[in-house]
Amino acid sequence: MVQPLELLFIGESGVDAVVAELRRGGYSPSIRCANTLTELESALTSRPDIAISDFSIEPGFGALEALRVIQDQGVDLPVIVVSGKIRDSDVLAVLKAGAADHLTRTNLMRLNAAVERELRSARMRTDRVRLEEQFRQAQKMEAVGRLAGGVAHDFNNLLTVITGYSDLLLGSRDLKEAQRSALEEIRRSAERGGALTHQLLAFSRRQPMQARPLKIDELVLHMERMLRRLIGEDVELVTIAASSETVFADPGRLEQVIMNLVVNARDAMPGGGKLTIETGSIRLNDGLAARHLGVPPGQYVTIFITDTGVGMDQETQSHLFEPFFTTKNPGRGTGLGLATVYGIIRQSGGAIGIASEPGKGTSANIYLPRAKEKAEPAVDRPPALMPLTGRETILVVEDEARVRKLIVDVLTGRGYRVLEATRGEEALRICKTHADEIDLAVVDVVMPEMNGPDLIRQMQPICKGIRVLYISGYTDEAMIHHGIPESGAAFLQKPFVPDQLARKVREVLDARANAAEGQ
Repeated sequence: MVQPLELLFIGESGVDAVVAELRRGGYSPSIRCANTLTELESALTSRPDIAISDFSIEPGFGALEALRVIQDQGVDLPVIVVSGKIRDSDVLAVLKAGAADHLTRTNLMRLNAAVERELRSARMRTDRVRLEEQFRQAQKMEAVGRLAGGVAHDFNNLLTVITGYSDLLLGSRDLKEAQRSALEEIRRSAERGGALTHQLLAFSRRQPMQARPLKIDELVLHMERMLRRLIGEDVELVTIAASSETVFADPGRLEQVIMNLVVNARDAMPGGGKLTIETGSIRLNDGLAARHLGVPPGQYVTIFITDTGVGMDQETQSHLFEPFFTTKNPGRGTGLGLATVYGIIRQSGGAIGIASEPGKGTSANIYLPRAKEKAEPAVDRPPALMPLTGRETILVVEDEARVRKLIVDVLTGRGYRVLEATRGEEALRICKTHADEIDLAVVDVVMPEMNGPDLIRQMQPICKGIRVLYISGYTDEAMIHHGIPESGAAFLQKPFVPDQLARKVREVLDARANAAEGQ
């Protein structure tokens, strides 16, 4: 099998013999010669695979000078020096200067073995550098993700209080119009803050997912009309549905991914252009999956979103998925769009890669693992109406004082008898005192000293049959870590509004009553 080879030959003496030997070894060399320092500097920009240099080319320029130029430019290029009979000290000098090997013109039989060895070493160095960069990038994204999740958790506590008391006040009949207007503005601003924390949680992969089997091509075709309105008339939209495969993902979150990428593509084409959305399928082998995408090998469904826009350089691409990084003008974006995309795709078990060059457009390539289950059409059912009041006794355990006070105020206002505790030990004391009275515990998942699930495990032998509603500003990661999905317990994510809390409480209590009737 003939192997292409980009060869830089430094000098001109003996080039024909070198090329003939390489061809005997199965190489098909494409040759560029450099006989001067200027020609060498120009030739290095073409990124050759290997260089073969004459020892002495012209006065003041030879193998030693060529090696010095290559090192000064930071080019990773193996150099083999070929010469006539020279002194041992000269051979030692070129090897010390960085030459990979030295051969004499009368003994070129070792040339192909030397070239093969150096090409293999160069590939290994390239792979190592790429893996190290991927590792650094993964560490950076993990660190930023943890920070983003922590910030979102703290903001969710604050937003729970703001939205909760805003709703309580808006329910008052004594408000003046100006007061109501001000409260509604506070409420709207809190909702926007909540949307930002949801994006942060999506980036940090702590946002709850409602995944189900779905067909990607059907999802894209369903979105096509909306996307055409979104991009405007000056951008041509082409959709190519080439995959009938199924993935297991949250359709709402996947729509968010596609919309974010489409908006970015539109913004990259201010003068109009062409946007292509193509679905397909691919089998990723070990090398491509592990080295480039960080996912297990296997069968994947693809979504490629390609634009003909301005493109971007490597430096910009290296920061694309960082929260708050944006290439848009101030006021045009939050810098969370691609961070959200990254989090949703990773949380779905997939990967995303960006291919772009300045002036040549951008392609966002999404890979999602193929699902074994078949997609079924989703059936939307209206929520059942239920009374949001009650007379039961509820224990509220929450370490954040303002959130705890809001929950107590909401539940007390709905007719419930409410007991409250700040920490796990205090909750256990209350549980022992009111063992036969407590119907439901509303418990924060992550608390100092004793977390929510540990507390409930200690409470259950004391308060027989107690129902549990977990609350948290964290989501999936914290829930899985504490084993909440396996426990079957109810969960309400912060920030929530009073009606959401009241509805969830009633739902959990009624489930207990229905279970008792069925026995």
